[in-house]
Amino acid sequence: MLSRNSVFGPTLSDKRLLTYPALEQHSEWEELVRGIGLLVALVAVFGAALSAEERAGERSAGPPRRPVNTYSIVAQDPATGALGVAVQSHWFSVGSVVSWAEAGVGAVATQSFVEVSYGPLGLELMRSGKTASQALAALLAVDEHAAVRQVAMVDRQGNVAVHTGDSCIAEAGHVTGEGYSVQANMMAQDTVPQAMAAAFDASDGDLAERLLAALDAAQGEGGDIRGRQSAAILVVPGESAGAPWRERQVDLRVEDHPQPVVELRRLVAVQKVYDHMNQGDELFADGDIEGALTAYATAAELQPQSLEVRYWQAVTLVGAGRTEEALPIFRQVFAEGPEWRELTRRLPAAGLLPDEDGLLARILGPDG
Repeated sequence: MLSRNSVFGPTLSDKRLLTYPALEQHSEWEELVRGIGLLVALVAVFGAALSAEERAGERSAGPPRRPVNTYSIVAQDPATGALGVAVQSHWFSVGSVVSWAEAGVGAVATQSFVEVSYGPLGLELMRSGKTASQALAALLAVDEHAAVRQVAMVDRQGNVAVHTGDSCIAEAGHVTGEGYSVQANMMAQDTVPQAMAAAFDASDGDLAERLLAALDAAQGEGGDIRGRQSAAILVVPGESAGAPWRERQVDLRVEDHPQPVVELRRLVAVQKVYDHMNQGDELFADGDIEGALTAYATAAELQPQSLEVRYWQAVTLVGAGRTEEALPIFRQVFAEGPEWRELTRRLPAAGLLPDEDGLLARILGPDG
């Protein structure tokens, strides 16, 4: 029987899997790796020159030693090509372990007795041109503890692959559909994957909304038998523009919360507000004042209680020469948050408000 310690040692990234002496001892690995052209990719990821001490250090800082039992979904949006993964678990900070995605490459969920390296290695193999099935098969083939893993991958073409090991804690299973895979283990009942798949198929909206629908459906079936604690969602574009720091369309985590999926949905809604704000900033910088004002107005409609949104909408109106429209908004913001008056005094020196005689006094009003 596997102990917790044996489940996590050695990791897939162990040096012994990447050097020729090891392959000589395990000829079946060499045949597999050479057969599908993965040796170069594996070596490129981790480097055969890393010392055993370095690998051990990385391993000790990596995956947890208890099962991250959970439910998750990986999917591609057929309309936009976007790729995403979403997860919920009774485990602290599940998103830091389970969910992986890269623009123009794919998405991975690695769970159960987690081998974290399925995430970065899976992405590296798919980046090199391997399908989700090829990437997953290669990693499973060199994992002596595959029976306790649950892993799903989707590549940029929408191909999916999933593995639920025979020794995953019941109830465990998975369901695949066009461009997606849902998987779960240690569930209250075995209907969770089917409910997730049905919800994803039936839902409308963008990929983030559909991923959340799948998580909601899982919880509706009882979810994790232990309860709930954390959740995460990650969505990236189907094509990479070569700017990875800008290529996470949604990257949100709820680390510890009594209703993590509910909180995650709230955060996704808040992000949409700030997406409109960011779009407004870009349009304003490009000189499209009307487009910027439309974006800011949309943000304000989505979150009217936000002083931040309303304040910058008013600042933009002033910059566009529409001060009379901005003044009532400033009055509302100042009434609810007097600190915004002090911020306004600092904007002309920063070039964010016109430095015109009398303008600042009009904005600040009689109490300014």
